[in-house]
Amino acid sequence: MTTYRTHNPSTGRTVAEYPGLDDGHVDAVLARVTDGFAHWRATPPAERSSVLAAIAGGFEARSDELAAAISEEMGKPLRQAEGEVALAASIYRWYSEHGPALLRPETLDVPGARESTVSVEAVGPLVGVMPWNYPYYQVARFAAPNLMTGNTVILKHASICARSSALVELIQREAGLPEDAYVNVYASSGQVATMIADPRVRGVSLTGSEAAGAAVAEVAAKNLKKSVLELGGSDPLIILDTEDVDRLVGAVGRARLSNAGQACNSPKRMFVPEGIYDEFVTGLTDLYSTITVGPAEDPTTEMGPLSSEEARDGVVEQVRTAVEQGAKLRVGGDSIDRPGAFMEPTVLTDITPEMDVYHEEVFGPVAMVYRYSDLDEALRIANDTRFGLSGSVWGTDPEEAARVADRIEAGMVYVNEHGTTRAGLPFGGVKASGYGRELGRWGMGEFVNTKLRRVR
Repeated sequence: MTTYRTHNPSTGRTVAEYPGLDDGHVDAVLARVTDGFAHWRATPPAERSSVLAAIAGGFEARSDELAAAISEEMGKPLRQAEGEVALAASIYRWYSEHGPALLRPETLDVPGARESTVSVEAVGPLVGVMPWNYPYYQVARFAAPNLMTGNTVILKHASICARSSALVELIQREAGLPEDAYVNVYASSGQVATMIADPRVRGVSLTGSEAAGAAVAEVAAKNLKKSVLELGGSDPLIILDTEDVDRLVGAVGRARLSNAGQACNSPKRMFVPEGIYDEFVTGLTDLYSTITVGPAEDPTTEMGPLSSEEARDGVVEQVRTAVEQGAKLRVGGDSIDRPGAFMEPTVLTDITPEMDVYHEEVFGPVAMVYRYSDLDEALRIANDTRFGLSGSVWGTDPEEAARVADRIEAGMVYVNEHGTTRAGLPFGGVKASGYGRELGRWGMGEFVNTKLRRVR
């Protein structure tokens, strides 16, 4: 049986352990959400909307408690944790406000019949497999649109997110969501596979690693179930020019360190024109050498620990290998000698295609900076990756930057910002970064039956 645990990466101490789901209870969970679907899908959209609004209010009312939970579980600094809670609340509220309109039938202007109408209907119970890096935001992206649609949810969170996932379920209960509409389970990967294969489940959404995504997609495909996958990323950030190098360094450098660099859509690879390259690298090196790294609960902390000692050691090893293969280490690159999962903010340059790190996702506080003199070559390298989540272009001429952004092979591109997420904007990638979309009207279109009714 899988054991979920809270292991505080700021202290290196295990705080609590939670028993996993017993194999004998898997069928009962499936029966619950199947029975719950019959009732929840029949609940009028206006009532479902009211429940989602109450969930948003519950997140706001419990903000301090929720933020403290993920700071302890996965090391997110409190201010960033509070921001994530607010973002999750905004997603539930957006679907509460816009969801009913998105569910209205649409009349098609197609000749040959008295009526051609398209409606969207819920399809049934879904399985959601969520990661630890954004414990509330990731769940909201999946759960809010599907609950609004009328689907029911089995939620399997990361094994280090037991407390926060239980709080999410509690808030939903307090908001009036029926107990059988959303069930939080401390399940193993094998139990998840069993659930996906069960004919009562109609789809699965996973945010996580490539390996986990491939495993889930394989089970879903074998059982003719739809899947939505949001996987890794190695986002390029291309600088065209700037009127203020120091200001740009502060903006993009701190963006890379948000959540200790543990974000799939973090600006991991920075492409800098030759004319400002030395000044940029010097500024970024100076910035990273002065960042305050400390416990997540300390209000002076600018960057907290990584999610675990194992995760930290993996990133340190990636940096060490890159240096052995010829990359230049400008600052950082090592663990910090104290209890917990702390690592130094790191800048790597002089990276070539022969190095492992050129092809890998680095899920930690490491900025990789590339010098370029030819924009076409910079774009070629930016797109020379198996990932395609997002990217950004920075410059003083927004129209020119937008044209360059259109040449980035990714599901999301930004100009003069990176990784911005809002409830109404679609989120998702291409290539090995996954498929399908979350958020906005696109998020409500993934797990529905788009039904045509034509009357002659």
